[in-house]
Amino acid sequence: MVARLEQSGELRPGPVREALLALPRQVLMPQAYVRRSTPDESPPRWDLLDWNCPGDREELLERLHSGDSVAIQHDGEPILGRTSGPRRGGAMTAMSSTTGMTVDLLQLLDLRPGQRVLDIGTGAGVTAAVVCFVCGHDRVVTLDIDPHVTAAARERLPALGYRPTAATGDGTAGRPDTGPYDRVFVSFAVRRVPTALVEQLAPGGRALMTLGTSSPSWPGLAVIDKGPDGTVEAELRAVEFGHRAGAGFDRLFLSAAFRDTIATADGPTRLTRVEPPADTARGMWLALDALHPGLVRHFGAEDLAIGAPECGSWMRVRAAGSHQWDVTTCGPRDIWAEIQDAAAPWRAAGEPAAYRLHLDTDDVQRATSPIGALTWQFPRTPGDSR
Repeated sequence: MVARLEQSGELRPGPVREALLALPRQVLMPQAYVRRSTPDESPPRWDLLDWNCPGDREELLERLHSGDSVAIQHDGEPILGRTSGPRRGGAMTAMSSTTGMTVDLLQLLDLRPGQRVLDIGTGAGVTAAVVCFVCGHDRVVTLDIDPHVTAAARERLPALGYRPTAATGDGTAGRPDTGPYDRVFVSFAVRRVPTALVEQLAPGGRALMTLGTSSPSWPGLAVIDKGPDGTVEAELRAVEFGHRAGAGFDRLFLSAAFRDTIATADGPTRLTRVEPPADTARGMWLALDALHPGLVRHFGAEDLAIGAPECGSWMRVRAAGSHQWDVTTCGPRDIWAEIQDAAAPWRAAGEPAAYRLHLDTDDVQRATSPIGALTWQFPRTPGDSR
């Protein structure tokens, strides 16, 4: 796994690499789920693999070192003391994130020995273990809202020689009694930057977290730095991958039937010479998600396919010759027009891939492009649209 990450350029020489090499993942995840059903099969079916079952070990090790996310909890169950075997229905409620994304963020965090670190969203404890390896476990706090997740971390991390403070609580409130922190790492998506976490950041500190909306398609990464004098500078970077939504944060999705409709149904079609924005124009897609929320991209489609699940609107764009595209739309929302509405100010702003993140004293949070041509405000409550 480490060799693949190095070959892809995601993992560089340094303390994060050394921590991963020193981490036997099966100690933190002696049990893990594998899905046996097809993606759209209902109810879904899983098997819980167990390191103590010799017949499971090969598949479990392959899963743990695949680099993919690893499901470790089903329907909020206790993680310690469970029996292996099949599960049916329900949902996975705790996971270990994809290794590539975790590695990228931990390297960006710039961990160093002696730093005090708040790891929010314990999961399987992988991030906590890496932080303990680099910084020293006596200065690490790992916090999760689920007491079963906390209990598992409290038992398994000491098996690696690490004894961080493992606490249960609301991650967005942080852990002020053991702060301030030199580094804060949030491993679930939030709608806006929690003020408490900025307040608990020490001078010279850095915090990282995924900022998201109801759509999982276009995440942003908030990079928050506090200067030696306590001033805060923050940036919102358009990224390809982000953490999953946290507790109480519902995400939209495209059902199998809706995806099939987008791919095959007829609708009003117009020919255009306006080229669709590239997938790599992530700064534009991030702005679209903020300015016209409620859209979900079907990344598995051959064409550009986007739906709005709440109202049933959809759009499909297909190549129709040299520098021409057929744009098919259906429903009350004209998604193609919304894309152009976001793309125009994005181009006028110089096609930014990152935005300045303003955390104002009146609790207003805004993103603005470097030259100010594009801006939006983050909602105070989930019901706000902008």
